[in-house]
Amino acid sequence: MTEARYGAADTRRPTGTLERHGPIGTQREKEPGTSPGGQGPAGVDGHEAAVLLRESRASVDPELRSAIASLPASMRRIALYHFGWQHADGTPAAGSSGKAIRPALVLASAAALGGSGARTAAARAAAAVELIHNFTLLHDDVMDRDATRRHRPTAWTVFGDADAILAGDALQALALGLLAADPHPASAAAAARLADCVVELCEGQHADTAMERRAPGEVTLDETLAMAEAKTGALLGCACALGALYAGAAAEDVEALDAFGREAGLAFQLIDDVIGIWGDPSRTGKPAGADLAARKKSLPVVAALTSGTPAAAELAELYAAPYDEGKEDLERTALAVERAGGRDWAQAQAADRMARAMQELARAVPDPEAAGGLLALAEFVTRRST
Repeated sequence: MTEARYGAADTRRPTGTLERHGPIGTQREKEPGTSPGGQGPAGVDGHEAAVLLRESRASVDPELRSAIASLPASMRRIALYHFGWQHADGTPAAGSSGKAIRPALVLASAAALGGSGARTAAARAAAAVELIHNFTLLHDDVMDRDATRRHRPTAWTVFGDADAILAGDALQALALGLLAADPHPASAAAAARLADCVVELCEGQHADTAMERRAPGEVTLDETLAMAEAKTGALLGCACALGALYAGAAAEDVEALDAFGREAGLAFQLIDDVIGIWGDPSRTGKPAGADLAARKKSLPVVAALTSGTPAAAELAELYAAPYDEGKEDLERTALAVERAGGRDWAQAQAADRMARAMQELARAVPDPEAAGGLLALAEFVTRRST
């Protein structure tokens, strides 16, 4: 296929390379949320992504509710609470069930390669991906001891560790069951691909937890990037690949969309890690600096630790000691990450990953108009601010 450039320049740099940056206030490279190369696709201003996310939620929610309704009452109660559809006491709620980015990618990929008919046919696959995503959230919250998600207490804090884990297991089973029962000719291949993705997600989570037990100086940037791709990029890539499968796309186009989703997913994780350190709790729904308090080796932190700067040594000393509760510890740690270049590197790397994503998308969908939905969603992924 002839590549369409979508206005993107090749800003690729070697993976894992940390560029040296000066102190706070020096000029940063292009902020994520702008198109790589500085030119956004025409008409992509966030409105199209918002419309796609609303439409995705409208298409997928009935499938999700129907699947969750089939659970035993004990599991159903926890799942409905986690999705924001019930309070802990079982009464109806109108809470947030997430942005539906992953199901939107399934539907947009199907539409890009197969039109509106393929998009409609992929609704069940989109719901399966969203169930897998929420299975990982339930488990991650237990492992990370996160107390807040979507501006409310996490399921484990309300129902206990065991019940939250079991509810997550049930969501995973529902996801694969949805695909197994789907008469669409692509459902078997989609189920196999999603199952493989779950194994990769578990591998990424295992790597993440193993890194937390290692000393700050023992973790490399390359292995942290690989872990982030497995934990985050894999499911976004799988979402795009499932949409392509339901559109009847050729194998090379399925793989190109998987690669597109993975690169966009890594950009998403980079920005998410930045928000995890410098984000506004009123917008993120999580306490400020929670990742630093937990001494998590997020991408900006590892980039800072491996920068070879004086601030890196200070950060390593801080990370080697237990968190000292209080605002001063968090502020000092966040400042050390920034002074060592971690924040700048993460933002520049996110733009680089978006450039790679655009190149992969152009391989499968050379017509920018047909790719418009995927472009809008990719832009949305990195347009979030702190």
